[in-house]
Amino acid sequence: MKKLFLTAAALAALGTSASAADLAARPYTKAPAFVAAVYDWSGFYIGANGGWGSQRDCRTNVTTAFNIGCHDADGAVAGGQIGYRWQSSSWVFGFEAQGDWADLSGSAINNTGLNNVRSKTDAFGLFTAQAGWAWNNTLLYVKGGAAVVSNRFEFRGLGSNVLLSSSDDSSRWGGTAGVGLEYGFAPNWSVAVEYDHVFLDRHDMTFTSAATGLPLAATYRSGGDLDLVTARINYRWGAQVIPKY
Repeated sequence: MKKLFLTAAALAALGTSASAADLAARPYTKAPAFVAAVYDWSGFYIGANGGWGSQRDCRTNVTTAFNIGCHDADGAVAGGQIGYRWQSSSWVFGFEAQGDWADLSGSAINNTGLNNVRSKTDAFGLFTAQAGWAWNNTLLYVKGGAAVVSNRFEFRGLGSNVLLSSSDDSSRWGGTAGVGLEYGFAPNWSVAVEYDHVFLDRHDMTFTSAATGLPLAATYRSGGDLDLVTARINYRWGAQVIPKY
């Protein structure tokens, strides 16, 4: 009986050792690493924008050294932009051209009390370089460069609003600086809000009489800086989300 018990115990121990050997022979599988998606801002892009603008007009009769007064020309802007960006680590650099239609107009009573002073901005373009810092799919950037603005300045009848005289439609060049915050909501799509300031020197001009078609005897100085706030949407080619382990 004792021999039978020892034989059974030996067989059980041998079976346990064989099972342990089978378990040890199973292949080792490493747990998958965590993968974080990194947004890439590089590539050509095209988009649309719309918002609000305001330009200051301070007018002076240069001939008589008389200050006619100041007013703001406000209204809507809408247009498009095209550009290219490249990303190095968290830094993002780029170039952009933007062109917008504008309907900025405003008027005030001449300090003489004889007529209304009116100004209108109907288009502008911005040509800028950009530099920004990206937190994955969020980009904060600054921009700066050149701007061109199309203006028209007028004198109109007090009460009647009849055109009395006007400047030629003129395009003025100046500098621009701005800041924007952009969010990538899909690999190829992003939305942004942007503020731009356009620096425009006041300049001398000749007004032409609406009644006679002849230039007025006096020379006038008009114009002022332009402020813009726009919402933007961009589509980017070649965009990708890069896995980061």
